[in-house]
Amino acid sequence: MSSNYNLTSNEKHVLMALEELCDANPGELAEKSGTKTEAAMQAAFLLEEKGFVRVEEDVTEVFQLTKEGIKYAKEGLPERQVINAISKPVTMDDMKEMFDPAVVGIATGWLRRKGWARIEKGFVSPTGSAKVCDDERTLDIFDGQQKTFEELGTSREVIKDLIKRKLVEKSERKKRTIIITHKGKDIVADGIVVEDEIAQITSELLKSGEWKNKKFRPYNIHTAPRPVYGAKIHPYQRLIDQMKRIFLDMGFTEIKGEVVQSSFWNFDSLFQPQDHPAREMQDTFHLSSRSDLPQEYKDSVCAVHEHGGDTGSGGWGGKWSEDIACRNVLRTHTTALTIKYLADNPNPPVKAFSIDRAYRRETIDPTHTPEFEQLEGVVMDKDMSFSNLLGCLSEFYHRMGFEDVRFRPGYFPYTEPSVEPEVYVEGLGWVELGGAGVFRKEVTHPLGIKYPVLAWGLGVSRLAMLKLGLKDLRQLYHSDIDWLRKSEVCQL
Repeated sequence: MSSNYNLTSNEKHVLMALEELCDANPGELAEKSGTKTEAAMQAAFLLEEKGFVRVEEDVTEVFQLTKEGIKYAKEGLPERQVINAISKPVTMDDMKEMFDPAVVGIATGWLRRKGWARIEKGFVSPTGSAKVCDDERTLDIFDGQQKTFEELGTSREVIKDLIKRKLVEKSERKKRTIIITHKGKDIVADGIVVEDEIAQITSELLKSGEWKNKKFRPYNIHTAPRPVYGAKIHPYQRLIDQMKRIFLDMGFTEIKGEVVQSSFWNFDSLFQPQDHPAREMQDTFHLSSRSDLPQEYKDSVCAVHEHGGDTGSGGWGGKWSEDIACRNVLRTHTTALTIKYLADNPNPPVKAFSIDRAYRRETIDPTHTPEFEQLEGVVMDKDMSFSNLLGCLSEFYHRMGFEDVRFRPGYFPYTEPSVEPEVYVEGLGWVELGGAGVFRKEVTHPLGIKYPVLAWGLGVSRLAMLKLGLKDLRQLYHSDIDWLRKSEVCQL
């Protein structure tokens, strides 16, 4: 009777083993059936399709420390290291001399969040309330082992924070049990004959004629074959390439620049005051290195900051610091590239764009990452107007496939007038995708630029999420092979 079911030899061995065991885990089944674990489980799944066995799977969520988590479990979290070392207010510069800059960068935000210290005017002042927190207790509980949520005995919020900080990673522990069914027991009771099977015929079998007396392994011709996926460009890269092509077709020049920029080009040249919140540690990656100031622009930028220079503006007032302007940062926007390009090319016409990565101290979540791509562009020519800017951006979004585009008034320190472009997405409504405007005279005049400059900075990742139908920004950077395989292939 069993031959009617076209059982393979491995399936027969597994059935006979289960008839004795009734149920077993993969290791026990492999040992009893005399097969490898992988072969035993493959046979078990085939038998499950035929109703002869049942495979039950119990999935348990488990957590373990990452390499960084193990390090901080031993040494203490960055905020604990810092707070234990200071008993009175210290400057940020003093902290950088006491600790690794990376530790300082992480610690400052958490000191403030936990209420252990106040950070004001460049000073870190302990509050005197640095009790041991749940995240520290949780790190100690791990003791280098995998733990379930119940074993950790902490809150989901603590685990979530530790995962965000990349100190803990989550995985799944699967436990499989293979159980023989009544139908399977009946098959064994009817008698199973195990014979050598041939999976593939060879020239030797054909020449000798031995194939006539051999039993061939049965094949199910109704089983769907595995899908074949062709090679393709990553969906995110494909969209970036599409955006580049649009601007190149519109006559723009693509520009590139260094990731490390001086505060002068990243902030000061764009008329951002030196006490602007964007320069604080929690928003910007500050580096210990420094750059020389461009002598041809230093005095004019200083003048426009302090009293407006010859622009008719009152400036920001106060004393402009060369020391602050010299400090290097990881660029917080790619505008640092376009403003320097304009300074090097002050004669019209100029049409340039950049699609590159920028860096900010952001907590990783579905809508924020510390690294992100930005599309930056400028047009500088005689008689350029605000309407030219709106027309250029409308054309770009139309070519990207958005039919409805509108603009809302906005505010940015270095453009006036300023707008925020929005596109209409079915099911979401109007979605804001960046900022744009005409550079203020306080930006262009100190650099010797005499003509109007249209400028914009657009969120590439947000645009990509809309085009790809994603709800989590992190999916753009994850190597999810199933998503990559099944993503559509488009001819640009």
